[in-house]
Amino acid sequence: MARNGESVANYLCFGNRSRLNRSAATAACYNVAMKELNGRELAGYIKERQAKNVRRLKQSLGVTPKLAIVYTLEHGPSLTYMAMKKRYGEDIGAAVDVHFVEQTQVRKLLSELNEDAAVHGIIVQLPLADASETDEIVNLIAPEKDVDGLGESAPYTPATPMAILWLLAGYNVDLEKSRIALVGRGKLVGAPLIKIFTDSEYNFTLIHSQTPNTKELLLEADVIIAATGRAGLITPDMIKHGATVVDAGVAGEKGKTVGDLAPEVYERDDLTITPTKGGVGPLTICALFENTLRAAEASAQD
Repeated sequence: MARNGESVANYLCFGNRSRLNRSAATAACYNVAMKELNGRELAGYIKERQAKNVRRLKQSLGVTPKLAIVYTLEHGPSLTYMAMKKRYGEDIGAAVDVHFVEQTQVRKLLSELNEDAAVHGIIVQLPLADASETDEIVNLIAPEKDVDGLGESAPYTPATPMAILWLLAGYNVDLEKSRIALVGRGKLVGAPLIKIFTDSEYNFTLIHSQTPNTKELLLEADVIIAATGRAGLITPDMIKHGATVVDAGVAGEKGKTVGDLAPEVYERDDLTITPTKGGVGPLTICALFENTLRAAEASAQD
């Protein structure tokens, strides 16, 4: 991602295009002066650029980007997310294969997909039926095909952190000049952002379940990124006037999917904030396919 001392916005707009192609740069350079961080709008621009990129790969290199989704749990929210990924890929002209298997068969399947030259990206749809095997199974994916970026050797930024960076850069939020509060240190979002923020030398504070004075630390932040999966954790009195707030948390409450922000937070009109729907989510799928297209292009050039 961004090099030390370089803002993510500048990196996306002007930096190394071999790392993030023009669709990402288009989104990051598109400045929409609104209170709402509308990921769906930015995703539309990225999707258009990715469709053009897929056509270019097909025409100039004879390559059709292909993503393989390994699915082991045939119920729950992840089935919906899997279907959204498949539909998005088909919309941009990529191939998406979904493999429904028992968890005991995943290792054999991953070995086959790793060897299949027509497959450029592989993801294992989480959660697994037996979550204790998650790290082991994810690390069986060949690094060059690990487009979810969850394996220890994956060269790609995980999709949700990338989506958050795109969203903030696209709305001209300058992380380099901001005091950032990162709430949560989980494998999918918090941990990758810790590395990115540290490498970029951003002024950020990590907040987790053992952090004292959480409210005081949040009130000092210009930008809050919440990714704990604890429903309603952050309340209106924890956020300073005029702050930018990104809710990347996903939790279940009374049969509904909710985020880390209490509903009352949305009653404030002074915040720049992700909506309850259409914030980070649409860009997360874009980011997954950004990695898949990069993997396809890299394989064609080997």
